[in-house]
Amino acid sequence: MDWNLQTAEQLMAALRAGDVTSAELIESAIAHIERDDKAINAICVPDYDRARTAAREADQARARGEDRPLLGIPVTVKESYNIAGLTTNWGMPQHRDYLPAEDAVQVSRLKAAGAVVLGKTNVPVGLQDIQSFNEIYGTTNNPWDHRRTSGGSSGGSAAALASGFGALSIGSDLAGSLRTPAHFCGIYAHKPTLGLAPTRGMIAPPAPALPVDPDLAVVGPMARTARDLTLLLDVMAGPDPLTLGMAHHLALPPARHERLDDFRVLVLDEHPLIPTGSAVRAGLNRVADALADSGARVERHSPLLPDLAEAATLYAELLSSSQTARFPVEAYEELRTRAAALRADDQSLDAARLRAMVFTHHDWIEANSRRELHRHGWRQFFAEFDAVVCPITPTPAFPHDHHPDPRQRRIDIDGVDYPYFDQLVWAGVATMPGLPATAIPTGLSPEGLPVGVQLVGPMYEDRTPLQLAELLEEEIGGFQAPQ
Repeated sequence: MDWNLQTAEQLMAALRAGDVTSAELIESAIAHIERDDKAINAICVPDYDRARTAAREADQARARGEDRPLLGIPVTVKESYNIAGLTTNWGMPQHRDYLPAEDAVQVSRLKAAGAVVLGKTNVPVGLQDIQSFNEIYGTTNNPWDHRRTSGGSSGGSAAALASGFGALSIGSDLAGSLRTPAHFCGIYAHKPTLGLAPTRGMIAPPAPALPVDPDLAVVGPMARTARDLTLLLDVMAGPDPLTLGMAHHLALPPARHERLDDFRVLVLDEHPLIPTGSAVRAGLNRVADALADSGARVERHSPLLPDLAEAATLYAELLSSSQTARFPVEAYEELRTRAAALRADDQSLDAARLRAMVFTHHDWIEANSRRELHRHGWRQFFAEFDAVVCPITPTPAFPHDHHPDPRQRRIDIDGVDYPYFDQLVWAGVATMPGLPATAIPTGLSPEGLPVGVQLVGPMYEDRTPLQLAELLEEEIGGFQAPQ
């Protein structure tokens, strides 16, 4: 049997039944990667010798009667996570040979759950792109069309899963970096509620792995089914033992509903700042139709929805201000000069991003206060609805575009060009207020490319969008292997 495209849940059942060993799964995965990854370039730092050793140890543990959540399951890890003994450079040439001393907390949790790490997956430089390419490891191609991007910044993980290189992967998300690659490659991903899963050790080199809580950024699971997402999230979630874990224990609420006909869902297919491409709109309609046909309450408009245009601008400000906080003084002064030259009536997202790059502390506090108002608005919204279904980006995967100045790149939406980074407005719907969001595949575009949507849920109620994803998988289908 070909085990490489089986789900983690199926592999666990086979391991428990004695139908396969972890050593056999790992050898099959390694052979598959060595044969097919030359065209994809998803696995940038293989760790096969240690994977073989870990697989043998997993088989020995199972023979002793042990049974852990991921015991013997082959997985991959985004390059940005520290793994002792493997380089972590975030695609930055100046840190090409950086070797962390210890595993990131999420890598430690994977290993404690019994997972076998095959290696690390490719990323963009500094994790700051919607594509995954760098001069150290090259470009990761989309398994569905090698001329197109697999997404970023967890693009290597998404491409690996779509190609059958391991059953699970862990990534991160600040600007859609879990959801966009899932959408582009036809897999599942979950952006947890902000702070639900600790990020310690998912840090740019050579910074120390401290237990900090970065603004907006999360780490989360990627898989080929919704049920596997839940399996992996249960391993990842819970406070850092160095901080909140000293006094707190995780107890996520159960999903609000177990059946589709009980869900109350708002479907959004339009954003005030950027159009939705026809292929993505068709995917949204497939989900909306499946929900309606199953008896769910489906709405297209609600006065309770927080203002999307204001939210997108606020997200751009918070994102940009966090990214430039550690810029050298010379670069900061250049940005101040550029920002001062903007016209007062320029209210574009590009202008908002540039102004935010030179925010004062007072400016940031004001932006954060506006965020709290949006969070309150979402609490009121989710008293009447259970989830929002909306795009992840306006289009399926786009052709590789490595122009060195991202400001010169454009995104083509049904034949019309728009600023490259404006496509992030949909990622910000969940990221700015810190809400959980599950990316699911909805089928293929007329060009044969995967199309996904995101299911946004109430804060700390991650099991609700995950349950909705699982139910929709039964109705509309899920992962398809690249043709």
